[in-house]
Amino acid sequence: MSVIQETTPSTSALVLFSGGQDSATCLAWALERFERVETVGFDYGQRHLVEMQARQAVRDGMARALPAWAGRLGEDHVIDLTGYGRIAESALTADRKIEMDARGLPTTFVPGRNLIFLVAAAALADRRGLEVLVGGMCETDYSGYPDCRHETMEVMARALSLGLDKPVVIDTPLMWLTKAETWALAHRIGGDGLVELIVEDSHTCYRGDRAHRHAWGYGCGECPACELRAAGYEEWVSAR
Repeated sequence: MSVIQETTPSTSALVLFSGGQDSATCLAWALERFERVETVGFDYGQRHLVEMQARQAVRDGMARALPAWAGRLGEDHVIDLTGYGRIAESALTADRKIEMDARGLPTTFVPGRNLIFLVAAAALADRRGLEVLVGGMCETDYSGYPDCRHETMEVMARALSLGLDKPVVIDTPLMWLTKAETWALAHRIGGDGLVELIVEDSHTCYRGDRAHRHAWGYGCGECPACELRAAGYEEWVSAR
């Protein structure tokens, strides 16, 4: 799904890349489509450094999993947003219990995280000459985060287009996919090799658990992120 349609085909993209299942799938999706692909990650004071480590492991493995497009993968960028993370405290940046808050939002919600990420990514893309922003936001299977919604992406693309005085395209290929369909998309793009890379090296667990290995990857198996990933994997495997 693209927000703000292009008038001419784009050849380059900047992938918002966390090293998780969704962003790994989006990176593969972008490599399949664009001639030049760069990645950007954000250090916003995450409690678990394993997320930043997973980014590099997945990037390194992507060239092996998708050798036909390895030459398309360009530079990686990491933006320091630790000051923002201290302001927008959550269970991902502080020692807090994972539960629902008074608004009905999970305490893993980092207020405005995707909005901040998109502004920073758009500024970087502008300076790097990259035409499309690619993100793993998803409205079908998500943890209740309002900044993952399609409507939010539409408004952000419009605001960025006005603020930068040029069309800003945000591609969200997972927006209407279930987690099972996300596994299926990865398999269609890169077969068993890409799926194995995502299982082995990507990281989703909110608790930063890399001690427990499951069929779907590493994680505690109990937090909402693990439960969603595991259920999607089981549904995909059962449907194959």
